[in-house]
Amino acid sequence: MDRPVTDTSSLLEWGVATLTLAGQLESGDLHLVREVGGGVLVAVVDGLGHGEEAAAAARLAVTTLDQFAPEPIASLVQRCHEALRGTRGAVMSVAYFDPGRDTMTWVGLGNVEGVVVHQNWAERSSRTSLVTRGGIVGAQPDLLPVRPWVIPVQPGDLLVFATDGIRGGFADDISRRDSPQQVADLLLARYGKGTDDALVLAARYLGRR
Repeated sequence: MDRPVTDTSSLLEWGVATLTLAGQLESGDLHLVREVGGGVLVAVVDGLGHGEEAAAAARLAVTTLDQFAPEPIASLVQRCHEALRGTRGAVMSVAYFDPGRDTMTWVGLGNVEGVVVHQNWAERSSRTSLVTRGGIVGAQPDLLPVRPWVIPVQPGDLLVFATDGIRGGFADDISRRDSPQQVADLLLARYGKGTDDALVLAARYLGRR
């Protein structure tokens, strides 16, 4: 298991757990967390397949997201699509936390799953799942229009992104009491398939403090 990464920004507390497929030198599952525009951009990218070519596609996507981070999410996905032409391509889920409005804008292309577990859910569902759409970033002639989804968030809400190296059903095992790093570690340990690269990113929204 790769060494986990834990960090706390002024707006998020987050942690990552990753696993590189046995026999491979690098993972095709990568992430980005960056404060930008008064909020925080969070992304998980899965280069198709595994090995060096998958890792190269994922690195290029993360580099592109980082370079153009101030742009709207739909524009970021299009930038990645253009940058990844000629590579294996990638799937990704991207979110932007806006503390000024207490909202999170997110979009998913492919099978990087996303779920938000709400801290205070007396008047709403305990969690919200990301509805992803089909497609491979960089591998199709033209990417269909991306329509991000905006949801309200409150301090304490927990976002989890997981690549397809994680078995489905993991959302049932997310505890709001655990730290983001504990959540990421537990889900990787319990739900990692072991037949592909895997990555779990958990981020707790802290809001304006």
